[in-house]
Amino acid sequence: MNWRRIILLFCWLSWPLFTPQVVAQVQPQQTAVQQTYWQLDIKGPIGSGTADFIVTELVQAEIKQPAFILLTLDTPGGLYDATRSIISAILASNIPVVVYVAPNGARAVSAGTYILYASHVAAMAPGTHLGAATPVQLTSQVSKNDPIQPTAEPLDNTDEATAAPSISNMERKIRNDAVAYIRSLAQLRGRNAEWAELAVREAATLTAAEALNEHVIELIADDIPTLITMLNGRQLTINDSPYTFATANLATELNAEQRLPNWRQQFIITISNPNITYLLLLIGVYGLVLEFMSPGFGVAGISGAICLLLAAMALQMLPFSSVGLGLLALGLVFIAAEAITPTLGVFGLGGVVAFVMGSVLLFDTPDKAFRLAWPLIAAFTLVSLGLMLVVVRLIIKQRHQPVLSGIQTMVGLQGEALTDIAPTGYVMVQGERWQAQSTEPISAQQTIVVLAVHLLVLEVRPLTQRPAND
Repeated sequence: MNWRRIILLFCWLSWPLFTPQVVAQVQPQQTAVQQTYWQLDIKGPIGSGTADFIVTELVQAEIKQPAFILLTLDTPGGLYDATRSIISAILASNIPVVVYVAPNGARAVSAGTYILYASHVAAMAPGTHLGAATPVQLTSQVSKNDPIQPTAEPLDNTDEATAAPSISNMERKIRNDAVAYIRSLAQLRGRNAEWAELAVREAATLTAAEALNEHVIELIADDIPTLITMLNGRQLTINDSPYTFATANLATELNAEQRLPNWRQQFIITISNPNITYLLLLIGVYGLVLEFMSPGFGVAGISGAICLLLAAMALQMLPFSSVGLGLLALGLVFIAAEAITPTLGVFGLGGVVAFVMGSVLLFDTPDKAFRLAWPLIAAFTLVSLGLMLVVVRLIIKQRHQPVLSGIQTMVGLQGEALTDIAPTGYVMVQGERWQAQSTEPISAQQTIVVLAVHLLVLEVRPLTQRPAND
């Protein structure tokens, strides 16, 4: 009985110690919800790095519990998988996500339109626009990295098969899937589903004022503080739970927590830029070629191998063309072959042509965000062409110069016979002892002239007798 009393006494004494801790854990979270919101920025094309950043922050928001998430958007489009990942995270989030197309002049084209439709609250700044959400198929097969981008020629919504007979069944299936996807988002958020379908089928676009009139967005705000003020008291339903914005005291920069990508996410965003991937690819190839041509400390080879691996990693996240990559590799091989085994420009010229064609086709997509910059292609083409011309010029110049080393330079040199030569013997030429032969007898210590070199035997004649061609 004593031990039971001791246990009960211990529990009674320790109960006050546990109770305040529970209150202290719950109360700060309730206060934090009313004091801050998170701001995430999407600027530029949406790729794997951007998707990883947004999805990670939405997951963290479930733990940290900010009042809401403000996602500022200015994008020309993005990759299909990355866009779907962001939208899935928004739909699963218990924290309201407000998408704001800003600043003035920004756009939410293509993938940005899908993200805007998926948001809990859609807002735009004056002078912005959205739309043009037609999917584009990069190749004849379905690619998991197909970007959501408009085609060059719009389709007739009344009779798609008649207006665009050139569209394949696979492209029609992709387009219908995109239509169903964006209509489902519109119906979920209570937005204009008919215009959403036009944005996919006909690449339709709207300005901010037109989007508000068409019930595509809910708010137009000049800046973020104005948007925060307009959100106050707004009600919505998040995963079957009611939510009311209480932002009366949040319309200052002090209440915004700017969330930035970590070093890993920023690294992925950087190398997945097509121009950076292109640079890594070329630096890697040139580094390995330089290492093979002039082996040294291995700096060029190590750097080239690292750059090639990084380029291979980035290519997995980009909609690249295998034909373009093959032409680019073939061109670099020909240029390297010209440098190693000179052919007076045959390999070099073919390599430059293949190099240019491969560079143009490497990211063959209507999305300008995933195309290589023409100045970059031109710069590397000129560099490669310049190197080839320098190599060819040096080869031609070298062939017209007299021989400066080797046994061929011994022809015409004078020496001294060490022994009698009749018809063979030994001579001294430039301080070296050579076996010699002569069609005429030569006595020891007589001056000789070298006429030819046959392996390690010199053909000589006496200096007193002038050559027949003199």
